[in-house]
Amino acid sequence: MFDRPSGADVAVLVSLDFGVTDYAESLEELRELAASAGVQVSVVVEGKRSRQDAAFFAGSGKVDEIGDVLRETGAGMVIFNHELSAGQQRNLERRLQTRVIDRTTLILDIFAQRARSHEGKLQVELAQLEHLATRLVRGWTHLERQKGGIGLRGPGETQLETDRRLLGKRVKLLKEKLVKLKRQHQVQRRARARGKVLSVSLVGYTNAGKSTIFNRLTHANAYVADQLFATLDTTSRRLYLGDAGEAVLSDTVGFIKHLPHSLVAAFRSTLTEAVEADLLLHVVDSASPNRELQIDEVNAVLEEIGADAPQIMLFNKIDIKGQAPGVERDEYGRISSVHVSALTGAGMNLIREILSEFGENLRAESSMPDEAITGSATTH
Repeated sequence: MFDRPSGADVAVLVSLDFGVTDYAESLEELRELAASAGVQVSVVVEGKRSRQDAAFFAGSGKVDEIGDVLRETGAGMVIFNHELSAGQQRNLERRLQTRVIDRTTLILDIFAQRARSHEGKLQVELAQLEHLATRLVRGWTHLERQKGGIGLRGPGETQLETDRRLLGKRVKLLKEKLVKLKRQHQVQRRARARGKVLSVSLVGYTNAGKSTIFNRLTHANAYVADQLFATLDTTSRRLYLGDAGEAVLSDTVGFIKHLPHSLVAAFRSTLTEAVEADLLLHVVDSASPNRELQIDEVNAVLEEIGADAPQIMLFNKIDIKGQAPGVERDEYGRISSVHVSALTGAGMNLIREILSEFGENLRAESSMPDEAITGSATTH
């Protein structure tokens, strides 16, 4: 009846439909997340509910169905397309006798695999520990018993209390290290600002093609793959724009729906390049049927982190629909969007042209009196 893949990283996916409009897209993203994490999916168990079950998230009958699938497929893990409470996770693992993780944990695992820079690794570890801290409230009852430990804790302290204390100390240390790195970045950004270098950040939904565009424009070799979260660490390169001078182009982590809040917070310093940019190039997968929802999700996160710089939309992957590259302007003649193909290179020259135009306009505004700038300010 079912395929029987072998190996530790074989999972059963569980996705429950609570009547939300983006259910199908969310399930497809879970499949892609699992593949990005190196997990082989044996079966997807679906169901409909009006609300979650307090004890098991899914109903008791659905949990029994998951158990049957586990026995028939030999899968060694269950991944829920939802966020589970510590109690629900514990109850499911006891009932199913296998490892159970939620969407948040899966995303955290992908981030842990992909982080390359020192700062990226620190941020991922911080997000993991802060997520783990929520699991130490009531989830790990097996740690409540007394345990000996020379040099690790005071008299009478339980293992759970020790774990909380050591975890808290590590979180504090990570935050201190990240603050130091943030100060270093601020010094670098101030130096760029003194040199009047245009700062541009590529932002967008994960797998929209940001890194491919970045490589095309800068001739860099940033990691590119057809998978979610291929880029985690912000990469910056200088870009020569002719008469408009130079720009610093930054490639940032992709966004996704239901991104764990702890990750948004932990990666705030990485996304500072977007927060402090002069211009955001918002890359959109124009071939995606859910592009409008993806645009809204990116803008929601940008608003949360305080990135309010002007935006120009880059509609990528026009080759899939056979569209021609081009630039669209609003009724005031300002650039609103550019249609390109990072894969074929079509329209890359247009991006350089609109960056040059924006840079020249910004330079002209910077030389104007303050009252004139106020009167001519625009938002793209």
